[in-house]
Amino acid sequence: MSTAIDFLKKHESVSPSHFEENAKWRKENRAWLEWSRNIALSLVEYMESNGLNRNGLAERLEVSPQYISKILSGKVNFSFKSIAEIEQKLDIKLLNVVEWA
Repeated sequence: MSTAIDFLKKHESVSPSHFEENAKWRKENRAWLEWSRNIALSLVEYMESNGLNRNGLAERLEVSPQYISKILSGKVNFSFKSIAEIEQKLDIKLLNVVEWA
């Protein structure tokens, strides 16, 4: 056997990979995950322009720093109510909806 295969066998993980399951989940939830990532990026920009860290943003939103970490992960399935609360507390716009005439 080759050295590379020997190396891989010696360092093989004992726990099963969940890559396929995770990839399927990301594909099934692609639409709202994109919205969530965009909100996270908007909040990072807000933090940078206002000199805030996660704790500072948590104080302004009246939530825990752990929740801010979760939001910034880009994997939160927000309700319209929670988005509206963030927009009101920070005086920013996070969502733009296209209006058709």
